[in-house]
Amino acid sequence: MVTLFQKTYDRMFDRVMNLLPKGDVAEVWSFDDRTTRLEMEAEAKSRGITLRARSAYKPLVNAFLEEIDLSDVTAVSVSYPVSPFADKKRFRLEAYPLAALVGSRSFELQPKAPVEDLCYEVNLSIGSDIHTRTIYAPNRVYVDLTGQNVLSPTGWLRVPERGLNQRIETDFEEIYKDAMKIIAAHGWKSDAPFFEELNVSVQLPQMDLPLPPLDESMSLREALHEDLYFSALEYFTLKSGKMLGDRNVRPGQIVPEITFATGRPELSIELRPYDRRARGGEAQPLDEAQQAAGEAQIVTELNSLRGETLTCETVAGRLVHARYLQGSDAPVLISGGQHANETSGIVGALRAARILSTSASSHFTVIPCENPDGYALQGRLSAENPSHMSHAARYTALGDDLEYRSVSDEALIFEKRLRVQTRRQTGAGLHINLHGYPAHEWTRPLTGYVPRGFPAWMIPKGFFLILRHHEEARPEAMALLDHVTRRLASLKDLMAMNRRQHALFETHAGPNGLTLVNGFPCMVTVGNDGLYPVTLITEYPDETLYGAPFVAAHTVQMEAVLAAYQAWQEILRPGLT
Repeated sequence: MVTLFQKTYDRMFDRVMNLLPKGDVAEVWSFDDRTTRLEMEAEAKSRGITLRARSAYKPLVNAFLEEIDLSDVTAVSVSYPVSPFADKKRFRLEAYPLAALVGSRSFELQPKAPVEDLCYEVNLSIGSDIHTRTIYAPNRVYVDLTGQNVLSPTGWLRVPERGLNQRIETDFEEIYKDAMKIIAAHGWKSDAPFFEELNVSVQLPQMDLPLPPLDESMSLREALHEDLYFSALEYFTLKSGKMLGDRNVRPGQIVPEITFATGRPELSIELRPYDRRARGGEAQPLDEAQQAAGEAQIVTELNSLRGETLTCETVAGRLVHARYLQGSDAPVLISGGQHANETSGIVGALRAARILSTSASSHFTVIPCENPDGYALQGRLSAENPSHMSHAARYTALGDDLEYRSVSDEALIFEKRLRVQTRRQTGAGLHINLHGYPAHEWTRPLTGYVPRGFPAWMIPKGFFLILRHHEEARPEAMALLDHVTRRLASLKDLMAMNRRQHALFETHAGPNGLTLVNGFPCMVTVGNDGLYPVTLITEYPDETLYGAPFVAAHTVQMEAVLAAYQAWQEILRPGLT
C-alpha cells in the first residue's frame, strides 16, 4: 500500500463562523445536512449573528422541505433558470422529485428567459392569492480536468449590510478539488492498467435524508462518491488517449469510499493491491431474497442445477461461475451482473434457471454474475452505505466494461470468455442480458450536476427493454419483442410502477425516449457488431433496492427471462433439429 495524500479539513461550520463578526445578518449556502446547518444557525445566534444556513445542493427541493409551508397551498408553479453553460433542462432536473413531494396539488415547471441570476421563481396559490418566493441557486462556472466548462453548485455567502455577495469554497468542494489535483499530478506509468486499486477514502459528517413516500433520498456522500469515481475515470480515459465515454479503458479499480464520521472531514488517497476477499452474505430463500445474494449462495444455486459447470478467471483471480444445460431446445445464453451494482438480475437469472432446468428439453447457459470483482466491491461499499448506488462497482477490476472487450484479445478477455465460449460451442442466437439502473436520482453536483454521458439514466423511468439485433435477425428479434412485451404488459403491479415513474420522469425530464410495443416501453437498435445475433437487455431501476421492492425487481427479471426463452422456442421451433 502506498499513501499518496492525507489531509484533515476545516468544516464549513468553522469557516463561516470565522467570517462573521457580531451583529452581522447573513445567509450562507453550503454542502451540509440539515442538522449541521441548524447547529450553524444556533452557534451564530449565540455569538450575536443572525444567520440563515441553506443547502447549496438542490436548493429548491430543500426550500420546500425546510421553509415553504404547503398546508393551505392548492397549486405550485415553478419557473426555473436557464444558463448558457448548462443543459437547458439542468435546473428542471435539479427540481426532482418536487412534483411528487407537493402531493396532489397542481404542479408545473416552466423555463425562465436566460438571465445571469440563477434563481427559481415559485408561485404558491392560496385561495385567490398568489404568493411568490425567490429561491437562489448558487453556482459557479469553472474548467474541469476534461477541459470543459461546467456549471456547478457551490458555497455562497451574503451579508447585505457589508455588501458581501460572493462564492465561498466549502470543505466538500475542497476535498473533491484536492483529490482530483493529486490524481492528475501523480507520476503514473505510461501504460494501463496504472494500479490495482486506487482508493479515495473520505470521512464526512453529512447524513443522508430519506424522502418518503418515494424510494428516494438526498445524499451528499453518495454524490461525492459518484463525482470522484467518474471524474477519475474521465481523467484516465483521456490519459489513455481515448474519447470520453469509451468503455474499453483499463486504469484499474477506482474505489471512492465515502463514510460517515463526526468531526472534521478527512481525505486519504492510497494505492492498494486488489481486495480479493469473497463477498459474504447469509443464504436466503431465493424466491423471497430481500437483498443481493452472497457469492457462496450463487455457487450453491448453480451446483443444484443439472448440467456442466463452467468457469473462467478474472484479473483479480476470482472465478466467474456458470452452468450449461444441454437439451433439444434452441440454445440461449442468460446472464446477469455485467454491471455488478445492478443486483436484481443476478437473483432473477438464478430463479429463471431453476425453473427452466425442470424441463429435460431446456438448452441454455446461465452466467448469473459475470463480474464477480465488481460484485465483491459492491458488497464492500454497501456494507457502509447500503442506500448508495456505488457506481465504482459497475465495471470490472480492470476498470472497463466487459461487454466492450475484443474477442480476439485473448490476454485480456477474462470475464467475457464464457460469453464467447457459449456462442462458439452452442451456437446460441439469443442472449438475455439482465441489467438495472439507479432506483433514485443520480447526480454529479461538482461537475455540472447532470451525470456526463448518462443524462437519460439519472431519474427512474420504470422497467424497460433494450433490443439489439443483427440486420439479418430482424424478423426473429421483432417477433421476440412482441411476445415478451405482451407477457410483461400483463403484470399489473409492474405496469402500475411504470406509470408512476414515467409520470414523474416526464414532469422533470421531458419525454423518456422510449417506444411503446404492446404498451410496454422499449428501445431497439440494429447493428452487426454484437457477439449474438439477438440480445435482449432488461433495465429495472434496482440499484439500492431491498426488501419487498427487491423481491419485485428480481421477480420481474425472472419473468422476462422465462418470457424470452419461451418465445424464442416458439419462434425457432420449425427449424429445430
